[in-house]
Amino acid sequence: MKHTPRKRFGQHFLSDQGIIDGIVQEIAPQPGDPMVEIGPGLAALTQPLVERLGRLTVIELDRDLAARLRSHGQLDVIESDVLRVDFTALAHTFRERLNQPTLRLRVVGNLPYNISTPILFHLLEHVDAIQDQHFMLQKEVIDRMVASPATGDYGRLSVMLQWRYAMENVLFVPPESFDPPPRVDSAVVRMVPREAPASVNVALLEELVQVAFSQRRKLLRHTLGRWLEARQFPGTFDTQRRAEEVPVDEYVALAQACS
Repeated sequence: MKHTPRKRFGQHFLSDQGIIDGIVQEIAPQPGDPMVEIGPGLAALTQPLVERLGRLTVIELDRDLAARLRSHGQLDVIESDVLRVDFTALAHTFRERLNQPTLRLRVVGNLPYNISTPILFHLLEHVDAIQDQHFMLQKEVIDRMVASPATGDYGRLSVMLQWRYAMENVLFVPPESFDPPPRVDSAVVRMVPREAPASVNVALLEELVQVAFSQRRKLLRHTLGRWLEARQFPGTFDTQRRAEEVPVDEYVALAQACS
């Protein structure tokens, strides 16, 4: 029975076999890997993954698709909004089942473009339970994720994710690779959690970065400078720059100093 893509779930189903093969190659799944796929849809990526893994856990919100996926003997289906899934608890379940106390999850998926940023921030809360992430996203979002300082794409998303992950844009995906085709270009990003990230108050870093980029065309003295004054920050920080000129490690060091 043919499934009609649902706009409210942002459904665009991958159909280009060459692109599917390319994504699987980048993920490099190994038998027994504790892998979780977000939004498997019509199982275009799911099937080649499970053939290599032996078993795969999938998270699907669409009730009809979840029912279809349950008929597959090698899939464990979590029917849920991914933003409600506790990935730390899920990793613990894998550890107990496989008797591997240090195991971390491998997370993959074609993320719904309308909520991709909230998903990335949700996973950031569970980063200690994750080995790596491979996601297909709107190319524009990935450009922002991997952007360098002093570029137009560098912003809040760049800082918050680069502090915690090493990231790489690994594959371009054109609109015609999907059914129905989206109106944007897509790409695949690899995200590997940093082994020894700087210890920082995440909520404070997020607030600080949000203030800095709230008026990105103005010098930081108009935004972050006033925020620091209000906090009676005793240190020094060059606010005669724009937000995009400040490297990730300087934002992190400032958040540490403010703590």
